[in-house]
Amino acid sequence: MAEKLAAVKGMNDILPPDSARWEWLEEKVRALMARYAYRNIRTPIVEPTPLFVRGLGEVTDIVEKEMYSFEDRLNGEALTLRPENTAGVVRAVAEHSMLYEGGKRLYYMGPMFRHERPQRGRYRQFHQIGAEALGFPGAEVDAELILLADALWKELGLKDVALELNSLGQPSERKQHRAALVAYFEANIDVLDEEARRRLHSNPLRLLDSKNPAMQAMLEAAPKLMDFLGKDSVKHFNSVKAMLDANQIAYRINPRLVRGMDYYNLTVFEFVTQSLGSQGTICGGGRYDYLMEQIGGKPAPAVGWALGVERVLELIKEQSSEVPAPVLDAYAVIPEAAALPAALKALQQLRAAGVRVQMHSGLSLDSMGSMKSQFKKADVSGARFALVFGADELEQGCVAIKPLRAPLDAGKPDAQSLHRLDDVASWAHKLGS
Repeated sequence: MAEKLAAVKGMNDILPPDSARWEWLEEKVRALMARYAYRNIRTPIVEPTPLFVRGLGEVTDIVEKEMYSFEDRLNGEALTLRPENTAGVVRAVAEHSMLYEGGKRLYYMGPMFRHERPQRGRYRQFHQIGAEALGFPGAEVDAELILLADALWKELGLKDVALELNSLGQPSERKQHRAALVAYFEANIDVLDEEARRRLHSNPLRLLDSKNPAMQAMLEAAPKLMDFLGKDSVKHFNSVKAMLDANQIAYRINPRLVRGMDYYNLTVFEFVTQSLGSQGTICGGGRYDYLMEQIGGKPAPAVGWALGVERVLELIKEQSSEVPAPVLDAYAVIPEAAALPAALKALQQLRAAGVRVQMHSGLSLDSMGSMKSQFKKADVSGARFALVFGADELEQGCVAIKPLRAPLDAGKPDAQSLHRLDDVASWAHKLGS
């Protein structure tokens, strides 16, 4: 017997009925994105490795430790399974000159890949939903994207999701802040752990994101980037806050919020929750006005966010928010194989009319199974009605429709009724109503 194969650790199968929760979330997102005039974009799962090295930064955790990279056997090209999708969207926009006629509002859904230790809400293959607005320099688009995410939490029935906000200013301002940080950390070198010392000169801003308890007091007293912001950066940030205030969106200014990629400038934000333990960030993003130029495109402003699908679904489950399961309208009970041609014809007409119906399948053409076992399966299916294609019914040119669920005002289902096979429209209406 061949060895039984299993999925790669941290890359999970999504099976029914759980997959219905994913479909429900995706449908909510599509409807909301349409209301905000965001259009769907789909980019390849595999991208050139330099896209992420240039875009995310060589000394980020993602590039240094987490990317699934390999060499193409045919041409030796360095390729990477995408660890995030903002860089891929920007590459697609630049490659296809999508901003030629003006700014674009785009959204995506799909799997990402990072080689890290799997834990709750954090997997090697994980899924993101993202929204990106490219070609718009104004603070109103930063605010719009935050409002879009906030509207999604309301659509999903989520509570206790808090917004944290910061500004990273512009490169020249960060350069001044960086010099002050390096000097401060060098003066506190004894407090830094090994990872912080390694990054001290290559990426000191990332030290602010450390979760090491022994470093927290020292980090709290570190120079704040906000104190180095110029007039224009402060004006942009104040405009974002004013628009959030006008929409009664609560937020907390977090001066240590820096995000994990090097491409951000000006506004950065995260939506966080206390309900998922250490994996508290469910959505994050910000402005990245220099990424287009970094990957070889014409300079263009941009801002966006991405949410973790697994984390959002985990939060929905944690907060007991209801995710409606798909309801089957009818289950076809077929006592004898001789009834299959007539039954299949009727079921196809029902499905064409929008009725959700499942057909019973027997063990073979000689054994469709007993009526009792078929009705048991019909009940387990969750269908509202059973359609009985019995010999007596078919002889009359009819199908019997039997309710399987008791009406709200009665103690037991109604008795079955006969409907003519040549009048599918009338009983399709009954089943789908």
